[in-house]
Amino acid sequence: MSLLDIRVPAVLLRIDRNPFHHGTLGAVRSLGRAGVDVHVVADSTGSPVRKSRFVRQLHPPPAPGASPAEIVAVLRRVAARIARPAVLIPMDDASAIAAGRLREDLTPAYLLPQQPGALPERVADKAELAEVCAAAGIPHPLTLVPDSAERAAAAAGRLGLPVIAKWSRPWLLPAGSGLRSTVVVRSAQEAVELFLRSEEAGSRLLLQEFLPPGPDRDWFFHGYADRTGVVRSGGPGRKQRAWPRGAGLTAVGLWTPNPQVQGLAERITGELGFRGIFDLDFRRCGSTGRYHLLDFNPRPGAQFRLFTDSAGLDVVRALHLDLTHRPLPDGAPLAGRAFVVENYAPLSALRPAPRGRELAWSAPDDRGPGLAMWGLWGRHVAGRLLDRLRDGGAARVPHPHSPVPAARGEELTGVAGVSAAPGASGLPGLSGQPDRSDDEKASSC
Repeated sequence: MSLLDIRVPAVLLRIDRNPFHHGTLGAVRSLGRAGVDVHVVADSTGSPVRKSRFVRQLHPPPAPGASPAEIVAVLRRVAARIARPAVLIPMDDASAIAAGRLREDLTPAYLLPQQPGALPERVADKAELAEVCAAAGIPHPLTLVPDSAERAAAAAGRLGLPVIAKWSRPWLLPAGSGLRSTVVVRSAQEAVELFLRSEEAGSRLLLQEFLPPGPDRDWFFHGYADRTGVVRSGGPGRKQRAWPRGAGLTAVGLWTPNPQVQGLAERITGELGFRGIFDLDFRRCGSTGRYHLLDFNPRPGAQFRLFTDSAGLDVVRALHLDLTHRPLPDGAPLAGRAFVVENYAPLSALRPAPRGRELAWSAPDDRGPGLAMWGLWGRHVAGRLLDRLRDGGAARVPHPHSPVPAARGEELTGVAGVSAAPGASGLPGLSGQPDRSDDEKASSC
């Protein structure tokens, strides 16, 4: 008998257009294996997720440029087809922000954590996160937000080159603009040139001191803050391999006990009164040893299935149990458990894993997505390499978040590249850009 209330379906919402988001597949499998009907509202035309046997039904997402009213209308149409209340699970920052803003319009058709509607947007905004961390006493990279081109140049000099430049609201970046969520700035002139594109980017430019990557410096924490604010499920993880190397998404992650990271996660969610699923990214400073919070993502991280405990509980199941007023089982952490994204780290997927391992795409009880992924990935890589050869550039394996050939965006190079996927959410400030939960690791100390 399932611990979950299988009478209550789940609706997964993704506004962005990234077909390689394995976190969505993880949520489909986690809930589907427990007997929950899983509906996916996303652009799944070219995604391996549509091949999962645990998907109950796929629904078209809001059209690019959709207004808030149109987003609500799409979700209400889905609710009418389901004909019973459902747990709504945003799977990207844009969706989490939309759900927070529109919570009153979505209930009672959807079950959502009760918290201030502006909180997801506040923590996802990188400039506001710096203020949140300062107020809570959480280590965070020294961040300057210039209000003129002259001050952008001065800030770069004050912080010491190179510095990290970020747009405070990366989900606003317009597709095809060539603007990147995070870049390394190596001169004051580069800082000025970026600042002059602030209006085009749609949000403020912020500059941070650079913290170089290194062994055992990149950490993350996934958790679920229940109705009382207690952090349940999840845990701290260490990034073992990244794609691109040194600053990209988690290709291989390991569940690793870390009381300092755990304490920081519980402290900031408690200070904020946050409720729901969250994914935090940290970088340890090589000189001070302090863990700096780089990103607060108010939704599941792509590798959340790493933290599946001895009772089979993960953050997605914890959310469903809590919102349906079911008790959460007390499972033991499975320290040493690994998570591997096999198209980014194929050799790691073949090595022995004595403490257990979960693959992002391949599963013996759900083979369709894994097979579809390899076909799609092969075409994607071949298409990107051919494009570079035609352009006369050096052939290079593309960043994994670059869209498939049918919907290509600008590929980000340098530090923590994420391509700009096409499409827009339509909710003001929500452009449908790919998630940055595992990407913006280059930062400061």
